[in-house]
Amino acid sequence: MEAKKLSRLTVEEYLSIEEADQKKYEYHDGHIYAMAGGTLNHGLICGNIHGELRNGLRGMKDNCRAMTSEIKVHVQSENSFVYPDAMVICGDILTSEQNKNAVINPLIVVEVLSKSTSSYDRGDKFYLYRQIESLQEYILIEQEKALVEIYRRESGLWKITRIKGLENSITLPSIDLQISMGAIYQDVNFP
Repeated sequence: MEAKKLSRLTVEEYLSIEEADQKKYEYHDGHIYAMAGGTLNHGLICGNIHGELRNGLRGMKDNCRAMTSEIKVHVQSENSFVYPDAMVICGDILTSEQNKNAVINPLIVVEVLSKSTSSYDRGDKFYLYRQIESLQEYILIEQEKALVEIYRRESGLWKITRIKGLENSITLPSIDLQISMGAIYQDVNFP
């Protein structure tokens, strides 16, 4: 039997499929990938980090907002749409010309790592995020141990900081915010 090559989807076809299915798909230059469900720890951490960002941003003069994984990011230069676990946008929310529900200017992006997505989040997905000019911090949160990695853009280069242990805190200079690791991992049970 001969393998059939699947045709590439246009952005419009991708958006129609996503709307019709009422499911989240990532789009990478003509190909779509269904988003898998997460673990209990993944859900707890996503909720915790979003809550901490949201509470910490209240009343900021720059009008910064925390967003959940329901909002997709359009990486225009790579013709991709992706869903971070959380993000922060300061100032005006800029949306994609191709889809008004996709943003293009996150300042901070957060991903909660799992065994199945860790390589993607550290590799190809981080490559995509680096193409976004507004992005200043990329946060990777482990779900099986108290460990957070923060990648910061400084003078065009990315600096990595690792924070371990529930007694420590992460610092986000782009929004002048500090969050305790205990708050990020509240109610999480490690294996």
